[in-house]
Formats: sequence, C-alpha cells, structure tokens
Amino acid sequence: MARHRRVTNLEEDKPKLSIAPLIDVCFLLLIYFLVTTTIKQKERDNSMALPSAAPSEAQPDIQPFFIKISNEGHIYANVGAAQELLDTEAQGAERTLPRLDQRLEIYAAAAKAGNNKPLVQVYVEAEAEQQVVSDVLNHLAKHDVTTVTFTDLVVQDDQHE
Repeated sequence: MARHRRVTNLEEDKPKLSIAPLIDVCFLLLIYFLVTTTIKQKERDNSMALPSAAPSEAQPDIQPFFIKISNEGHIYANVGAAQELLDTEAQGAERTLPRLDQRLEIYAAAAKAGNNKPLVQVYVEAEAEQQVVSDVLNHLAKHDVTTVTFTDLVVQDDQHE
C-alpha cells in the first residue's frame, strides 16, 4: 500500500487581516471629532491693525485708551495714579468682562462722535496668561476697535515711591 501524501497549500494556513472594519472605525472617529468640535468665530478672526516696527512721528487725533493686564490676570484701565481695576477674571461661558465692555463702549462711542478711530494701547506683564490677552482682544473686536498697540512703556508704581 502506498502512502499518499496530501499537499497542503501554505497560503491557506496564513491568517488574513481584513482592513475594511479598520477603515470603518477610522471614518467613524473622524465623523465623531468633526461633529463634537466647536470653533468659536471670535477666537479665530480678529481683524486688527497692529502697529508697525517703526514708531510714528504723528500724534494721534484721539487720546488712546490704555489697558494693563497684570500677571494675576487682572485688567486695569489707565496708568499711574489714575489706574483703575476693571475686571479680575472673565465670567461665564462667553468669557465676558463687563466693566471693560462698559468702558470700551463709552470710549468707542466718544471716538466715533468726534469722527476718530478708537485707539487702544495694551500693556501685558510678562507672566500674564495668553487667554486673558485673547479675551481683551475679543472685547476690542466686539466694540469695533481695530487699531491696537502693544506697549512696554509703562512707568511702574514702585518707581514713584
């Protein structure tokens, strides 16, 4: 009796990986992240005219409104003895700064009444959080203040003492 050897195909023994379910999972994850992501318009686009590197010799037609952002995130108006605390932190989900809003509304209305563009100078201390600066810029855009200057020319209160 002859022994018959059965030839097995090696390709049948290898496990196969179907990638169709993996592609489905990738598309489901993509759809999930697209649906759940929220992009706030005010965080994306602030069309402001930032200053150029060269200082201007011409004096502005209007007295600039001065905003100081401290290391603690407090927002002040004016400088020196006239410095006034406006807001200590943004409130609510919309991150509102009510006292800054009120002052900017008055300043922007006064500037427009005199046919001038409102001009704002912002001084940011070194350790201030970027979110607070972004909140202030969002409020400036809300009141159509498009001319903003970042400055470092502030006389500190401890130099007067």
